[in-house]
Amino acid sequence: MAEFLNPAFILIISAILVAFIENRVIRDLILILVPILVLLQVFSLREGEYWVIRVLDYELTMGKVDKLSLIFSYVFAIITFLSNVYALHVEERGHHVATFLYSGAAFGVIFAGDWITLIAFWELMAIASTFVILYGKKESSINAGFRYLIVHLIGGAALLAGALMILSGFGPVKITKLQEMNLSSFLILSGFLVNAACPPLHAWLPDAYPEANPAGSVFLSAYTTKSAVYILLRVFPGNEILVWAGAVMAVYGVFYAVMENNLRRLLSYHIVSQVGYMVCGAGLGTFMSMNGSVAHAFCHILYKALLFMAVGAVIFATGKEKISDLTGEGLYRKIPLTFYLYMVGAFSISGVPLFNGFVSKTIIVYSSGELHRAVINTLLHLASVGTFLSVALKLPYGTWFGKKSMEAKKRDLKIRRVPLNMYVSMAINSALCVFIGVYPEILYKYLPYDATFNPYTLYNVATALQLFLFVFIAFNIFKVKLSPEKKISLDTDWFYRKLGSLFLILCLKGYRMRIKVQSLCKTLLRGIFIFSLNPVNLKNLFLKKSKSQIMSYDPDFYRYPIGIGVGIFLLIYSLIIIFLSRF
Repeated sequence: MAEFLNPAFILIISAILVAFIENRVIRDLILILVPILVLLQVFSLREGEYWVIRVLDYELTMGKVDKLSLIFSYVFAIITFLSNVYALHVEERGHHVATFLYSGAAFGVIFAGDWITLIAFWELMAIASTFVILYGKKESSINAGFRYLIVHLIGGAALLAGALMILSGFGPVKITKLQEMNLSSFLILSGFLVNAACPPLHAWLPDAYPEANPAGSVFLSAYTTKSAVYILLRVFPGNEILVWAGAVMAVYGVFYAVMENNLRRLLSYHIVSQVGYMVCGAGLGTFMSMNGSVAHAFCHILYKALLFMAVGAVIFATGKEKISDLTGEGLYRKIPLTFYLYMVGAFSISGVPLFNGFVSKTIIVYSSGELHRAVINTLLHLASVGTFLSVALKLPYGTWFGKKSMEAKKRDLKIRRVPLNMYVSMAINSALCVFIGVYPEILYKYLPYDATFNPYTLYNVATALQLFLFVFIAFNIFKVKLSPEKKISLDTDWFYRKLGSLFLILCLKGYRMRIKVQSLCKTLLRGIFIFSLNPVNLKNLFLKKSKSQIMSYDPDFYRYPIGIGVGIFLLIYSLIIIFLSRF
């Protein structure tokens, strides 16, 4: 079975089936059973190369299976199942078609063994994820979706240009580690960093992810950035640029998350921060740090999906997306189970012991200390402080608890019943986050590099607990000042929004100028045409007479003789010509 069933194509074919099946029961069965089939498929795979075809002079490998691609395929299959269960209540078939295509393209990326296959699935992933955003069905979703598509197509163009430079220079079609940083490597790295949401190329993520419907945001949190982490580990391990880029991402994302008021936008900034840990681990380049990046990508996909699921349930129940609109509404009493499940994800992303984020994030932080990268180590610890502050304290306190303001007392917030499938998906995901945190060996044995690590040393646990205790005390002292405000945080997307608006203005002015030039040319051509019919009409044209007074040339029509002025001009002109010809 392993040699003939590519998980990417299983999901793409399922997308086509869902597009034509109207029966809700059959559709739901496909949503549940297909990810299970994919999960069984990837666990049956063994290392090697599968689905190899020859096109022209190139040998395309659609199934490069090794430890690195396998562990990503495991978590992609798990999250595809959980996300589909969470989205069972979504009625639009188009949404499910888009998510199947999106997840299928992500599998295609991680199993791609050559540049051509990688680029094909890379672009499919960008297009399919755009439709996931558009199914938010709001004007803001449409605007954000097109901005998202433009940014990713530019990144894809950079990747394509770099790959073509390699192939045109008779380089290998197979994906290999790029040691030398030349123009082609720089273009490829730029394309990958766009998908990894590395500042200043990151603003598409918090701009677009909150605009999908709640189920769509769960899918979006899983594939794009982690596919970029996978390919960075394969192509650019040990690159010093990634060390600093990752550290900056970790702190930058947290900084904006602390200020954010929108639930999903806050979590989106934390994707930037958490992916920063993975990028940094890839850049450090040791077996330990790269294992940390893989483990953190695995755990992040689970707990970040759980967080988006929980806030998605809040949005579904209340219709509100901003913390300031939920503070003091007593959601802890109205939807308490959502709160408990959310806190599992919050403790996981913060790296609290006994939760999966602790057993993955700690590896990267430990690796930076082992390499004596003091600045990097400090930045990663600061990011952990901000993560716990914003995700585990500020967001849940403001959303489920908080003091009711005068404005809130005037509101009558109605609560919708959260569908059972949402709770089932969150419960399974929560169990996985706790299970991996308590028993990390179940994850460590699948890591691709030969390195061992024990997260539960006295030093690691004590350091984490001290850090969280300090942040908890500080939050309780300053929580009034940390209350969310109804403001918009300007990010680097301000620049391309303004540049985009300026470009549209220039295009509009250029269009108006073209209309004026076209009108002038039409008038000139009309004059030439009228003059060619009868030179006498030139006088009528300047006098702006009607078309009925414009006459065609008639050889029998009486014309006036040459006037005195014209005769004098011709005489003088003739004399000048005769005079000049003598010299």
